[in-house]
Amino acid sequence: MIEASNEKQPSKIGGNIKKYRQAKGISQDRLSKLADLSLNTVVNVESGANPNPTIDTLIKIANALGVGVDDLIK
Repeated sequence: MIEASNEKQPSKIGGNIKKYRQAKGISQDRLSKLADLSLNTVVNVESGANPNPTIDTLIKIANALGVGVDDLIK
């Protein structure tokens, strides 16, 4: 039997962003400033509330974290 859950699960992308962000020791607020994105955007992508961010958003986040977009989506 498969149980459905209504809880938001962090997306793979969000989990990767969080992993790289924490490895660099920076806050979501700092990442938003480095990536020139709103804090809300960063929080929503990382939490999985926005599981399909635009490629432009991913590029900005990847550049701010010093990783490739492919590192965020794999």
